Amino acid sequence: MAELLTAAQMRAVEQAAIESGQVTGLELMERAGRGVVEAVFEEWPELSKTSGTAVVLCGPGNNGGDGFVVARLLKEWGWEVEVYLYGDPKKLPPDARTNYERWKGKYEVNVLKINPPPLVDDYLKFPPKFDLLIDGLFGTGLTRPFQGIFTLLASEDARCLMRQHGARVVAIDVPSGLCADSGRVLGNVITADLTVTFHGQKVGHLIGVGPETCGLVRTKPIGLQRQTSKEVVQLVSDRVVPWTKATMDHKYSHGHALILSGGSGKTGAARLAARGALRIGAGLVTLGVPPAAQLEAATEVTAIMLRRLEDGDVLTETLKDERLNALCLGPGLGLDRARDLVPVALAVGRSTVLDADALTAFADDPSVLFDMLHENCVLTPHGGEFARLFPDISEKLKAVLIKGPAYSKVDATRDAAKRAGCVVLFKGPNTVIAAPDGRCAVNSAHYERSAPWLATAGSGDVLAGFITGLMARGFDPMPAAETAAWLHVECARSFGPGLIAEDLPEQLPQVFQQMSS
Repeated sequence: MAELLTAAQMRAVEQAAIESGQVTGLELMERAGRGVVEAVFEEWPELSKTSGTAVVLCGPGNNGGDGFVVARLLKEWGWEVEVYLYGDPKKLPPDARTNYERWKGKYEVNVLKINPPPLVDDYLKFPPKFDLLIDGLFGTGLTRPFQGIFTLLASEDARCLMRQHGARVVAIDVPSGLCADSGRVLGNVITADLTVTFHGQKVGHLIGVGPETCGLVRTKPIGLQRQTSKEVVQLVSDRVVPWTKATMDHKYSHGHALILSGGSGKTGAARLAARGALRIGAGLVTLGVPPAAQLEAATEVTAIMLRRLEDGDVLTETLKDERLNALCLGPGLGLDRARDLVPVALAVGRSTVLDADALTAFADDPSVLFDMLHENCVLTPHGGEFARLFPDISEKLKAVLIKGPAYSKVDATRDAAKRAGCVVLFKGPNTVIAAPDGRCAVNSAHYERSAPWLATAGSGDVLAGFITGLMARGFDPMPAAETAAWLHVECARSFGPGLIAEDLPEQLPQVFQQMSS
């Protein structure tokens, strides 16, 4: 899986490389600027075949230094380039100052004041008469909202004008105004058509509103070493492997999952989860239903087995069968039934997925649930369920952003996992998965993996079933949650628009075939 770095982690990687003598800061800046120009021409090949016009905005930090390199390289390509510097050139960091001097020695630098005159034409010529606007203002270093002319650039009116005139906005590292650690906006953000980042994607590119403001994200290597630790967030990718055994053996060698259902008229969600568990490779799947729902469920399932399971006492007896090695409670379970069955299920310490009603049933006092949880559990809340279980953490996540780096969904999920003492999968288009020891991963359904049709009733129930099925096969909770989340999106992408939850498990064979081809 690929690394997703925070701004501080990226600075540490760069500093370590510089201090080791592996590279100089000036060389890194040159590579970054060259990477931006390469990415622009790769994304829009027609721009490499002409001499266009670019406006380059350079800020007071090293992001501005990258901007000066971009300006110089475009100029050498034959482009007309105007450079605007915000800040005192005497206060630029050394490497940025060097690149400023290189540009200043040959060309003009316009000084950009934070408060523009009434006619903004004096600055950036609206309507735009340029092909590219390079945003090298603040990058990952912004810690407070920007003001003045930068607010104008962030306005929807400016964006509409640029779209109408075919001007493209390219952000260096992150769009100015976007917190690189959280994907949250510090006041305003200059939305980009293309964001070029270096070494590895930043967490903020993939969570919060990062995907909405970055446009396309392209990563350019600049010769740095990979950093691996529990603190580094991982991006879930196709390197996940869905099978743990090379041979089929017999059905019990692939686990036996028990999915608990609600009453009459409420079995659909559990049946979706059960189908997901079976399709993903659990050797056997049993649906535990109350007596009133037994006939209803029996008419709807074939390969899935049924067991009459009325209450906690019956569940206690059922779980004496140790071949039942993975449990799923929550989808359509009902709150009263959840309060009865969850304590019994957790008491045996087996791999357990808790979703939906199994979470909401303890909203009045989440500590009751936390006291019962163990390390083999996975909680799968959506935003509302997360807020009910972790109200204080949710409030921190929703707090008005005054300065950065901001509290993020990654931070929130890690804090929740530590409190719960088990893996937490915080659902959404940017699903975040964290373990109590600090390991964390993001499964993104944005950019090339965008699948908005996945937001359909019952898709979360299928995801719970996927996780349960993988744990039945022997996956530990963290890789089970990561793998299931990735496959969940791939199934949606495989089917396409028009998807309903029932379609998701049926796409797994095709997804597996594509992975093995």
